[in-house]
Amino acid sequence: MASTGSDSDHVYKVIELVGTSETSVDDAIKSAISRASKTLKHLRWFEAIQTRGHIENGQIGHYQVTLKVGFTLE
Repeated sequence: MASTGSDSDHVYKVIELVGTSETSVDDAIKSAISRASKTLKHLRWFEAIQTRGHIENGQIGHYQVTLKVGFTLE
């Protein structure tokens, strides 16, 4: 029997984003999600897949976080 689908069926498009911040990993994530939400609809979840940083003069210069972000298709 073929499925007729329902509101509980979900199909996601997954993209990768890289957020940066001079303050923290958390701010880098928030920056990426905030910017993506300005042009993408129906953002549903994210997964931090890589965290990196840049060192300047023995101090953390900035944080960089690569995210997988999923959103539902219309």
